[in-house]
Amino acid sequence: MSLLQGVKDVNHRIFGGYAELLRIPHAARFTVGSVIACMPFPMVGMTMTIMTQQYYGNYSLAGALTAVQAIAGAVVGPLLGTLVDRFGQRQVSIPTIVIWMLAAVSFVTCVRAQVTPWILFCIVPFFAAVPPWGAMSRARWTKILKGDQERTNRALSLCGVLDECMWVIGNPLASTLAVISGLLAFSFTGMCVVVGALMFLTELTTEPPSQTQLARAEGISRKEYREREAARAEALKVETAAEETRRRLEREGVTDEATINAAIEQAVADARSGKKASIWGPGLIAVCVTWFGLGAFQSATGISIIAFATESNMKQYTGFVFACFSISSLMGALVYGAKNWSIALWKRFYFCLAVVNIGISTFLFAKHLWVIMIIYLIIGVCQAPTWINGNQLMLHLVPPSRLTEGMA
Repeated sequence: MSLLQGVKDVNHRIFGGYAELLRIPHAARFTVGSVIACMPFPMVGMTMTIMTQQYYGNYSLAGALTAVQAIAGAVVGPLLGTLVDRFGQRQVSIPTIVIWMLAAVSFVTCVRAQVTPWILFCIVPFFAAVPPWGAMSRARWTKILKGDQERTNRALSLCGVLDECMWVIGNPLASTLAVISGLLAFSFTGMCVVVGALMFLTELTTEPPSQTQLARAEGISRKEYREREAARAEALKVETAAEETRRRLEREGVTDEATINAAIEQAVADARSGKKASIWGPGLIAVCVTWFGLGAFQSATGISIIAFATESNMKQYTGFVFACFSISSLMGALVYGAKNWSIALWKRFYFCLAVVNIGISTFLFAKHLWVIMIIYLIIGVCQAPTWINGNQLMLHLVPPSRLTEGMA
């Protein structure tokens, strides 16, 4: 009986907070919808790689196409995030989905016809036309929770858990369907996009207002609104600098009022001398550079694993190897989000990042596909927490009215 009670207590500690979040009206609908609509992320790259290799017999071409898609996504993602913040989620998502559908149909048709490869390179960048579902979902959570830091962190962890569920399902499904038929794989992905978009975009009560709507409500232009928000952010930065300086001096035991005032004036002057209005501060740039390197590392690893599995006559199992990474990452996200951490955010960020990268580096010594699977199971527990930490950093690095842009 005590064992059963212990299991119930552990279950409540891990899942109780997540269940509480999903019981918030309309939250489950947009959260699950965003995950379903994100299926192009785990499926398109692998489907494109397998399909290109089948019809052209060339891994270099498959890798180059995947690289072009990744670069296009890196460029287009922040632009779509900016447009979402300015004009609204539905206004941007619907035309973006139409472009993605046309690109999918064109790519499948051209690959099956074995057209000249340069035509494929012209089509692939349009696969970047995927609305920033994850960023939009997180923006909705920040609106619902209204500054509740503990529940916001748990909501970001929940998003990470569901993202990993998507990868767990998407990777093996993509490898299986693509081996059968690339057309089948892309058709399934397109169906997921439509279903997920309907669930997400038809839920209007949780959608955060765009800058255009906020400006219109106050009778000013969007430019005037952005300038006012930048001025408010500047004032808040100055106020924060003064308050932090006063607290620091109090901790150091400084009691002389003249010394305190002089230090506060200097801190305020330093705060005002910084760049205005831009979200591109050192912190955001550092996170972007880190994500760029990590993404390139993992993308190259993915292509290498597919090639390694093909040479070992185990290509049908590649999706399951990637799924092991996602399952492990899912478990890491569950545990990570269930705990209120006292360790500094930057320490957690660097630790998880180091574990993932050092672990992937050990693939050089793997002689069998199952060894890679075991390594993935070990290091995957730090994968989702790495991205969760990055998303939490965004809450501190960008203003709320530009959150979608910053996360994208």
